[in-house]
Amino acid sequence: MPGPLTHIVLVDDNETTSFLNNRLLARLGTARQVSTFARADEAFEAVWGHDDGTAAAPDLVFVDLKMPGVSGFEFLQMYTALPAPVQEKTVMAVLTTSLHSADTARVAQYPNVEYLTKPLTEEKLEKLLAKRFAGNLAAA
Repeated sequence: MPGPLTHIVLVDDNETTSFLNNRLLARLGTARQVSTFARADEAFEAVWGHDDGTAAAPDLVFVDLKMPGVSGFEFLQMYTALPAPVQEKTVMAVLTTSLHSADTARVAQYPNVEYLTKPLTEEKLEKLLAKRFAGNLAAA
């Protein structure tokens, strides 16, 4: 059964994490395309740096918080500066090892951003998909 999503983007500087997440998504058939980026600025430019950002907007983006260069928090700031119709096309999910209350509080300031702790598991993914893509799943 093909996945209900067209495109998922993974943004994480840890190669092992990206590899494992790619394998999980492929095994579950969650999306037709998965793009992986080790740098948040490169991911942002690739996804939203062209035209008005709606044409290639992914369905779902997982972003780590702690990365060299542009952090996950800066990525969230850049994302929330996009026009609302662009943001509405993409579900943003933080995927981090951090359980620090300051980090969870900072992420909570962004409306509609999901907060997941690593590792990404089939159960966490299924809960996220059921919560944010219920209409897509029913139609799949």
